Amino acid sequence: MSKVFRPSNRESKILSQIESAKERARRLALSGIQDCLEPLSNAIASKLIETSLVETTSKNSLEEQVMKCLNKLSRADDFDIDYQNAEFRNIVPNPHVVSLYLTAYVIEQVINHKDVVDIFGSDEEIYACINRQVVRYLPS
Repeated sequence: MSKVFRPSNRESKILSQIESAKERARRLALSGIQDCLEPLSNAIASKLIETSLVETTSKNSLEEQVMKCLNKLSRADDFDIDYQNAEFRNIVPNPHVVSLYLTAYVIEQVINHKDVVDIFGSDEEIYACINRQVVRYLPS
């Protein structure tokens, strides 16, 4: 006969608090996007170009693409966010939802933009570059 695992009330309470804290941090980050939309999109576009991860003919065009993505993210429902992030969720152990969404967007969508020449670097490098800017403006 197999053993049935029944977590104690204390363990259940702790697990519930951890999940609640993660969900609260996610909601705070998503709701804070509109407050820093322009400076965040500018910082991300600038750093992607400065670190030579994205080669483009127009920095303003890249900034507009990032701003469009952030705007879409701030209005997206949980399913759309999880669907976009699904392929990249194992990129780092505890990813920031906004950084992960933007990384997926840059890798999958921005590469096809008419003003983007090429994207260089690994997925992890692109995530790290984006995440450094995101954590400056949004809670993690």
